[in-house]
Amino acid sequence: MGLREAASCFVIFLLSVSVVQGADGWRVRCTPTQICAVKGSKVQIRCSYWHPSRIDDLDVAVEQTYWFTKGQDSEPVDLRAASEYTGRVQYHCGNKACTLTITDLRESDSDVYQFRFITNQQTGSFTGSPGVSLSVTGVQVISKKLSTCWRGDCSRSRVECQTSCPQTPSPSYIWYKNGQKTSEQKSYSASFYSADSISCAVRGHEDFPSAPVCVRGNSCDRVNYIDRNICAFKGSSVDISCSYNSHYDPITKSWFVAEQLYRPQAVDLLKDPEFTHRVQVLEPERGRSTLRIMNLRLSDSAQYRFTFKSQRSEWERSFPGTTLTVTDPDVQVIWSPIGPTLTCHSSCLLSGRPSFVWYKNGTEIHGETSPTFRGFLHPENSYSCAYELHHSSPVYAPKVPLVQLSQPGDILKGSSVSLTCSSDANPPPAYAWYKQNQTLLNRAAQLVFSSIPLSDSGEYYCTAENALGKTASKRVLINVKFLLCVSESLW
Repeated sequence: MGLREAASCFVIFLLSVSVVQGADGWRVRCTPTQICAVKGSKVQIRCSYWHPSRIDDLDVAVEQTYWFTKGQDSEPVDLRAASEYTGRVQYHCGNKACTLTITDLRESDSDVYQFRFITNQQTGSFTGSPGVSLSVTGVQVISKKLSTCWRGDCSRSRVECQTSCPQTPSPSYIWYKNGQKTSEQKSYSASFYSADSISCAVRGHEDFPSAPVCVRGNSCDRVNYIDRNICAFKGSSVDISCSYNSHYDPITKSWFVAEQLYRPQAVDLLKDPEFTHRVQVLEPERGRSTLRIMNLRLSDSAQYRFTFKSQRSEWERSFPGTTLTVTDPDVQVIWSPIGPTLTCHSSCLLSGRPSFVWYKNGTEIHGETSPTFRGFLHPENSYSCAYELHHSSPVYAPKVPLVQLSQPGDILKGSSVSLTCSSDANPPPAYAWYKQNQTLLNRAAQLVFSSIPLSDSGEYYCTAENALGKTASKRVLINVKFLLCVSESLW
């Protein structure tokens, strides 16, 4: 293994200037404008947005928000529907702000990210520009031999931790020698033997160190975890694996949970009473160990580490391992405003199990195993998905809307009247009101006349619309009458 290794650590360098763009009351502001993050980490981009409260006497309401990358040549694609981001993207929106979170960053994620919101107005959509630039890079361990020890298999060397991110402010680093946390400086000088390995991480993000590398030769002690983060459902099973190399023949090997407040001492999981009859340790091949945990509990969420010991060396216990997150199952269908496209979203994606199942009107659609459904969406059908036998709620176009009139029968001039439109749909529909075949009256579920005039007599109907379709209600007749008062005199 070479000395230049890309790390999987979580370090983000931010340029604090924000992006504000817009005019005439339409604006998007994103912070920061430039982000440099390390492969394997996560990143958050936040945008706030503004729009006029009313246009052409109609209230403006935001109906859709999404993110896309500027590097896309064709029509923008909602990141939730892009296959390369499956299981790694989340939106958190509210109070006229939307935060994009991307986990398990890859170098291919380097791009310009833009935010767009769409309102209920005909031309009421707005895209933030120029967007937020994300660069994903790695950390390198650079070694320089200083001198030779008096023993032949030893050298005095200086190792340095480097990143290509702008170093403002300059980060501090953590060093791990043979799995043991040591120095906290950018460079580290020590005597290294053939069994010694070295790794570094950015201080504050020690859970994402670089892969251990040999300073002298290539047969040093080292442990590499296959995954730094794993998510699994409560009640299921999970495999946590690592590859390892011992310069000398190992005598003992074990898995343990990293120190916690309620678990201050490391205990071999095969002897831990909390894991009785729930763990197995497998070694499918030399130099590879797999911890299998069954019947997962929420309390199993923790970091799991591997260690080994030989007669002359030991892999220490402070080197970060694999973090397991156990969650309750949550599978749902997310629709994209572009397409429309349906995406099956799970609260976590299990390693090595990427297969999804799609259903139409409750019947399985054979051959559809992708997280994104791109088949024809008929407005009369409902669609749902499943992942690991956990099913989502179905999505479907609005049913024929029902109209409720606050005052049935004849309506007197000057009285207060309201019409309410309701429809069964998922996702929830947007409503609009029309009079006969005339122009749009209102984009809301309720149409209110505070003091209705005679001229408002006529037929009214509403529409309900979501990404899967649009339906109209039956027409309702409003007959406004003038109250004629006649007084009689008695002689």
